[in-house]
Amino acid sequence: MNSLAAIPLLDLIAAGWLLAAWVGYTLIADGYSAHRRATLARVMHTHRRRWMDRMMEREMRMPDVNILIAHNRSAGLFCSTSLLILAGVVAILGNIERLKVVLAQFSFAAHSSQAMIELKAVALLLIFIYAFFKFAWSLRQFNYALILIGGAPEKGACTDEERSGYAERAAQVLSRAGGTFNRGIRAYYFGLATLVWFVQPVAFMVAVVWVLGVIYRRDYRSVTLSALADDADSVPNLPRGGSGY
Repeated sequence: MNSLAAIPLLDLIAAGWLLAAWVGYTLIADGYSAHRRATLARVMHTHRRRWMDRMMEREMRMPDVNILIAHNRSAGLFCSTSLLILAGVVAILGNIERLKVVLAQFSFAAHSSQAMIELKAVALLLIFIYAFFKFAWSLRQFNYALILIGGAPEKGACTDEERSGYAERAAQVLSRAGGTFNRGIRAYYFGLATLVWFVQPVAFMVAVVWVLGVIYRRDYRSVTLSALADDADSVPNLPRGGSGY
């Protein structure tokens, strides 16, 4: 309780603001509205399902494997980058005094005690640990999808119902992998906003709102979404958790 009381009220509000924005948006975007609105996740699930349907009809599936390898490389790159960022944050924790001197040189920076700067660095550390786990899980799910493609029955070796069911399961795994990857990217966005917290808690809260606006536009209002949705006139409901729980 004493350590909590030592945290400035404005910083407590800023931390709660970040949690409320992040958790709230995740619950709405990946839960409630993901099943009721034309989001990027829903539209991409439609395209993934179409991809898996066509994959089941092909005899040579190397193009499908190559596409998934590209996804694996992206997830692997972000895994490696997250580890590098974590190493940098740990280095910051070992040089708090120097960081405090640097922050003091900004005329608009709010005064923060060494303990408060340490707490902010730990918060940043936790955000990128979360991002690493999301990218690592996404990587594993893309690998599972590769196995599904490798084990897919050949054309004519199963009934239409079996083929449709297999394609849907494969598309669900791909959508879960993509959704998990998106959550890792979302952590990067909020992690960048958290950097502003070191300078000014009020500016940090503004940065969080700005990040919310960016990710909302990309999930619901982007030109890319419009282009993708125009090719997917009928967008079926995602299965529960299909947006990447």
